[in-house]
Amino acid sequence: MGCPYKAIADDTRRKILEFLSEGESAAGDIASKFDISKPAISNHLKILKEADIVNERKVRQNRLYSLNGDKINNMKFFLTSLTGKGSQNLRA
Repeated sequence: MGCPYKAIADDTRRKILEFLSEGESAAGDIASKFDISKPAISNHLKILKEADIVNERKVRQNRLYSLNGDKINNMKFFLTSLTGKGSQNLRA
């Protein structure tokens, strides 16, 4: 499984996540929002899937992608804990 923080370091992948925040979408619909090739979008989706940030389900010939809310909430909780807002501050 890939590193979720490394996966979101890329601007295109963050934009894909923003698009998916509106709801589940087919790979072709996602690709249509970007000025890069479909194989490049497919690779970005693969990285996000390997990092467990997005879920993929197959419906007939389509692959539908959605956010993995549990994983994103865990990331959010961790990052928030670093600032001391909402949980204990991590200090040595």
